[in-house]
Formats: sequence, C-alpha cells, structure tokens
Amino acid sequence: MAGSVLASTPAPTVAPSPVPQKGRLRRAFSERRTRFGLLNAAPVVVYLLVLFVYPIFSTLLLSLKGQAGGWTLHWYADAFRGANLEILLTTLRISAETSLLSLVIGFLLAAAVSRLKPLWAGLVMLVVVVPHFISALVRTYGWIILLGEHGVVNNALTDLHVPGAPFQLLYNEIGVVIGTTSVMLPYTVLLLYAVMRGVDRRLMAAAASMGAGRLVIFRRVYLPLVAPGLVNAGVLCFILCLGYYLTPALMGGPKQTMVASLIDEQVMKQNQWNGASALGIILLLLTFAGLLLLRLLKSAGEAARKRGAA
Repeated sequence: MAGSVLASTPAPTVAPSPVPQKGRLRRAFSERRTRFGLLNAAPVVVYLLVLFVYPIFSTLLLSLKGQAGGWTLHWYADAFRGANLEILLTTLRISAETSLLSLVIGFLLAAAVSRLKPLWAGLVMLVVVVPHFISALVRTYGWIILLGEHGVVNNALTDLHVPGAPFQLLYNEIGVVIGTTSVMLPYTVLLLYAVMRGVDRRLMAAAASMGAGRLVIFRRVYLPLVAPGLVNAGVLCFILCLGYYLTPALMGGPKQTMVASLIDEQVMKQNQWNGASALGIILLLLTFAGLLLLRLLKSAGEAARKRGAA
C-alpha cells in the first residue's frame, strides 16, 4: 500500500532557471530572421541619423556655445527678452489666428463637401488641393495682386461704395493671416473631410426622430464625432505656421516679423549662427509641445468617451 501511494505521488516540479538577459539577446541576434530585419532597418536608421538626428544635435550644440568658447545659455536668454520676445509672441499670435481661421473656413467647407455625392465631392476637393501644388511664391504674389490698394478686392469694394474702401489689406497682420490661411486651408479641409465622411448619418437621423433639434444634434452628436479631426487640424496648422517664412516675409510689415524671418536675418545679415540656432531649438520645442498637447487632448477625449459609455 505504501509503495502504491509513493508511486502515485507526482514528482515535484522544478522551476526552470531564468535565462540571463545577455543570453536572450545573444540568442535573438543569432536568429536569421532578426539579422535580416536589422539589415533591412539599417538604411532607414542611417538616413534618420544623418538627416535628422545629426542636424538637430549640431544645432543644439551650436546654440549652447558662447562667442569666446565654452558653454552658455546666453542665446536662449537673449531670445526671451526685448525685440526677440516680441517677435516670438507675434509668431504665436499669428499662428493661433491662422489656425482658428483655417478651422472655421475648413469646417464649413468640409461639412458642405461631405454632403455631396462622391463625384462632385472629388471635383471640389481637387479644386481645393490643386492650388497647393503651385509654387508658394506664385500664390503669394497672386494674393498681393488681389489685395493691393488697386487690386481686385479693393476695386470691387470701391465700386460697391463700401464705406472706408479701399482698405489696407497688405503689409499688416490682416494680409499675413489671409496669406497663411490660404496655405494651411488644404490641410484642414483634407483632415476634416476624412473625419466627416466617416460619420454615420443614421446617428443624426436617430436623434432627430427622438425630437432633438438641429442645434442639439450638432452640439451633442455631430460635434463630438468630428472633435478629434478638429484638434488634429488645429494643432497641425499651428505647428506649420510657427516656422513659416515666405508669406509673412512678403505680405507682412515690420511689426509682423516672425521667428523664421528673424532666423534668416541673423544668419544672412548678422552672421549670428548661435542665436539663430537657439531660436530654431525653441521652435522645435514648441512643436514638441504642440504634439504633446495633441496627445493629452486625445487621451482626455478617450477618457470622456469611456465615462459616457459607462
């Protein structure tokens, strides 16, 4: 009996000894599939290192070097005082105004196009996108011709006997915002159109059948569905406007100087590469801040949707 009990008792299991981390890495690198993947990824890694990481790292080092050698934060301190600070604030203000105007116009246009049949919607989107492939310099001079004192817009307003016409629409903030908005508008329309096209219209019909009015349907149903597209489009326009150079330089005045124009002046006229590098790093940090804000807003939206579903 004792022998049968001992025979039926299972042998104690011995836990496998953990494989050392170095052993895992050595085994992974010894596999043919891993080596093949690393070989394919090598050109992309070299491309990113040479064209992205190295220039950014070099610019960072240059912005931290003093005129007499050594390391300093003088150039960053100089960027946040006096005229440089005013230019930085002007850049942020114009970028915010352009993003807001692009969102308003892009939302109305994308909402109208999303209701059209696919054939007509494709034609309208073609009209919106094709001018973007024309040279930015040509488009900017086209706006200068249209908005000039004796341009098409002012001549039409004068013929209509609008009080105050002709208006000063160039070489001020109005001209800069109009020009930059025309550049950013295709991005906004494309992003919003893709989101609006995917909205299920049956949701609005169901809300209407429950007695909801148009304003309630727009605020409670439609707007939350397209809100991610609005956030993406707004942040994208803001980031692109931060470093935009051509249109503000040609359509703005001295009070509308933006950071990109300041960098160009410091490099080409003052030969001040250290200060220009510091401004470039500041723009890069602002870009990262915009992307971080986008991530936080997406996380907040997902959390709000989960709470609403619960």
